[in-house]
Amino acid sequence: MKDNAYLKCIDPSCGLEYPINSRNIECERGHLLDVKYKNTPSPELKELFSNRRNPQGNIFNESGVWRFRELLNFCQIETGNRDECSKYLVSLDGAEGRQSKPYQMSKVADFIGMSHDNLWLQPEGYNPSGSFKDNGMSTAVTHAKLIGAKRIICASTGNTSAAAAMYAANESMECDVYIPAGQIAPGKLSQAYQFGAQIVQVQGNFDDALAKSLDDAKNHDGYTVNSVNPFRIEGQKTIPYRAIEYLNWNPPDWIVYPGGALGNISSCGKALMELYEWGWIKKIPRIAVINSEGASTLYDLYNGGFEGQKLRWNKGKPDTELIKKYYSHLDQKGIRPKTKATAIQIGRPANILKGLRALEFTNGIVEKVSDSEMLDGMSIVGLNGFDCEMASGASPAGIKKLVEQEIIKKDDVVVGILTGRQKDSSLPVDYHNNPANRFANPPRD
Repeated sequence: MKDNAYLKCIDPSCGLEYPINSRNIECERGHLLDVKYKNTPSPELKELFSNRRNPQGNIFNESGVWRFRELLNFCQIETGNRDECSKYLVSLDGAEGRQSKPYQMSKVADFIGMSHDNLWLQPEGYNPSGSFKDNGMSTAVTHAKLIGAKRIICASTGNTSAAAAMYAANESMECDVYIPAGQIAPGKLSQAYQFGAQIVQVQGNFDDALAKSLDDAKNHDGYTVNSVNPFRIEGQKTIPYRAIEYLNWNPPDWIVYPGGALGNISSCGKALMELYEWGWIKKIPRIAVINSEGASTLYDLYNGGFEGQKLRWNKGKPDTELIKKYYSHLDQKGIRPKTKATAIQIGRPANILKGLRALEFTNGIVEKVSDSEMLDGMSIVGLNGFDCEMASGASPAGIKKLVEQEIIKKDDVVVGILTGRQKDSSLPVDYHNNPANRFANPPRD
């Protein structure tokens, strides 16, 4: 069992491999890495995962991440041994992913124009720090602990910093958070402060903060926990695991995500590739990525909006020069990502190549929506009694747009991911104070 897990470069023409205790986030030729497993998990594990819903006092069964630990056993432990789990696996008392599952929301379905039975939305805001990031942070910090790292580092527009700082505090690790000055919702930043993180302000945007954080991790013995870390991706695979398990392992026709750094899309693609390869699923859901109009890098490149060329994974041979030319174009024109949905205000998605791979495998698509459309999506989710942040509103807004375009059929089964809960109180207040907004409920005199 000890030689089951390893790291491998995602470029098929390269394919360099590294031991699982490496802290590399890319190969020596600059390509991102995957966590790989030699053994094929038995489909009989599905019953074990179901039985663990009655955790019987075991926090690792209670966890929506570690409940699936046989499918992400990079620590290569005896997964049925509670002492080994306690020694190696990082968990906030089993809370990560514990309440995450798909829900039907009738008002959202009516807003989109779909059958109530066919639309499912999965709120990841029920995680301890309030966003999907806890899924991957529990696994990234587990690996940091495995290799003896004492300080974790991240760049963040808010949610990553909260999750990183929370898990670092729980494990008595140091945590440095690089943030774009003045561009983070106070509700998100306050969490990082509360959990004891050291905030480092960077003049610029998220992409600038990420570059500085990666340099710090590389040159000053830090451990990066942004989604370029392949172990972050392992934890985020459990988001589609929970969705598909809830549907009795019958995959939906579509899984829809807001698009930022593209870690979620990368992790969903990896999960689906593995499940299909293992024979656990027979149908491959299509992935839809929803960008903000103000941060539409993937949309522009994927749909031929730059120089008329459509960027594709191309079986492991993507046109990386096109990406570089696009970024150079942004710099020359002084174009910076700009949206009130700060969680996806990212111009240079760090996981763009893994995202392209996921889209190719799933025959996926990329759409974009306006700030106004995202705010409407956020608000209609709220009218069903669920809380989500503005970036999460991209999922219902994007699904609506794709239904109107007849790309998503009205009888398709769709799971939309709501990536986090509301932490910027000014957004819903401003929305509802403006009677012109579709779902506004302004105060009465």
